[in-house]
Amino acid sequence: MLEDIRESSQGVTAKIILGLIILTFAVAGIGSYTNSVDTSVATVNGEKISQQEFNKAYQAQRSRMAQQFGEMFETLSSDSSYMANFRQGVLDNLINEKLIDQSTQALAMRVSDARIKETIRKMPEFQVDGVFDNNRYLAVINQAGFYQSSAFRDYLRVEMSRRQLSQALVATEFNLPYQEKLQQNLQNQTRDIRYATISAKQFEASVEVGDDEILAYYQANQARFENKEKVKVDFIRLSVEDIAKSIEVSEADVAAYYQENIASFTQAEQRRIAHILIAFDEGDSESELAAKAKADTVLNRLAQGEEFAELAKTLSDDTFSGENGGDLEYLESGVMEEAFDKAAFSLTTVGDTSELVKTSYGYHVIKLTELKPQVIKSLTEVKTDLFDKLSKEKAQDQFYQQTQEMARVSFEFPDSLDDAASTVNASIETSQWLARNGNPAPFDDVKVIEAAFSDLVLQDNMNSDVVELSDSVALVLRLNAYQEANVKPLEEVTASITSILVAQKATEQAQSIIDALLIEFKSGNDITEQLTKNYASFTTKKSLARYDAELDQSITREAFVLPHPSEGIISASTVALSNGDLALVELQAVNVVDAEVNPQLSQQQTSQLAQSAYKSYVDSLRANATITSKTVVEPANY
Repeated sequence: MLEDIRESSQGVTAKIILGLIILTFAVAGIGSYTNSVDTSVATVNGEKISQQEFNKAYQAQRSRMAQQFGEMFETLSSDSSYMANFRQGVLDNLINEKLIDQSTQALAMRVSDARIKETIRKMPEFQVDGVFDNNRYLAVINQAGFYQSSAFRDYLRVEMSRRQLSQALVATEFNLPYQEKLQQNLQNQTRDIRYATISAKQFEASVEVGDDEILAYYQANQARFENKEKVKVDFIRLSVEDIAKSIEVSEADVAAYYQENIASFTQAEQRRIAHILIAFDEGDSESELAAKAKADTVLNRLAQGEEFAELAKTLSDDTFSGENGGDLEYLESGVMEEAFDKAAFSLTTVGDTSELVKTSYGYHVIKLTELKPQVIKSLTEVKTDLFDKLSKEKAQDQFYQQTQEMARVSFEFPDSLDDAASTVNASIETSQWLARNGNPAPFDDVKVIEAAFSDLVLQDNMNSDVVELSDSVALVLRLNAYQEANVKPLEEVTASITSILVAQKATEQAQSIIDALLIEFKSGNDITEQLTKNYASFTTKKSLARYDAELDQSITREAFVLPHPSEGIISASTVALSNGDLALVELQAVNVVDAEVNPQLSQQQTSQLAQSAYKSYVDSLRANATITSKTVVEPANY
């Protein structure tokens, strides 16, 4: 049989087929090496912004909006037009950042390694008990997605360079007194108005909506009636708090810890020191001799019983402490020069004074005014706190070990959470239905939602990787149920669509009526009768303030937009109110209030000018840049 195959393969037809197959693979292979697909979303002066950069920025901005606005943002996100503008806004921000980065490079604005190191060491996020802790630093940046410290330093360098440029622009902005006065007068200005409101609801009873209109609205607004995809997950929760409940700490453990860390429970001796300084010019022997003679006089007068504080006030060259009787408050060893330090800490009794002490500043006479001896808290005083501390420390150690074990077992047995739960002695819980945003804790965390909607969980039906929410909480998830995104049936939403269309048509009727009334009114005709027919009348409001909360804000805003009234010309317009009604607004008078400039308003105006200057700078960069961008679509995982 093998011989037949071999002989058949020698034929012309077989060779042609074999050649075509080889050619196909060769072309495909060459193509894979030579064809490179450009996945960038924009190019700024030749520098690309990648799809990955956009996805990361989009996810971060969307998460911030979801946390800030909750269900309101979820409703907005169903509007395709709104989300298109949202994505464009994210891309515009990335383009602006790229322009700023290029500008800082062109202006040779740099941030040194030393400054970055100093900034990192001073960041409170990386400190333990007020001191920089390298282990915490690495843990925090890893949690933030920086798996190498160099990556975080590069990120910080970019951010600090951008801040340098923005601060250089903002800090130089100022406003002039006449601008402050003008702004103050505008803020305090009031206006006399009258307005009439026509309710749209009065027309709803006469509105008719056909089935074809309902269907058309339904088809045109599918996104508004969409059930978002949802997932329900089983999960294991591992927490330090839960582990600590089962930790046993003995009296011996507490006593041993106390002895090993006795310094932590010790308040060092504290000394309050006063001094009299007789200064001299260093290197000037005559000045030094004169200072010593004056200092000896001070010692003699003290020996004769004169008050130390009074001599300090009149004779000490340290005038700041001299005003307070020479008081330097409490000093720690090592703060002052060695000679001063040694003399101050050799005094043993309150009221004792030293002999003359020479430092680079001059001659000192030192007095001990208060002495607080060293205090060590007893084991009894701190025992309760130590039990809690040690149990948490042991729980934290166990948490790290159990997290690793949970990760190992859930990976080795990916078809169930039972083995992992049994290994760490945890129970399997089930979540409620989860959307991509607007969930309760801990499912409001981006990392948890990413895991819940990951291909590993949804497509492969396997356990998720361990999700570390913090240094003390970790989860593993598994799919329980999945609900695909779908559009609600027309029957389910017919009533709500009918209400929407009725309201729209009623508003349109009210709009046509009030537009006609405005034309009549501005022509100088009396519209009282027409208003009455529509159950409306004019209401007068005197001295309306710019931020008056009594009226609908739409009326207030319109009142301050209308031009000043003049003889023979009526200043009026119509405006839609927040409840769907419509109003006709007439401006009758403008009242100017001359007031003193408020310093807070002046600062606010300067801040606004600074923001405007920064925006203008960015706009100028955009105007002079070569920018190409693509239409960005919703990232695949949304």
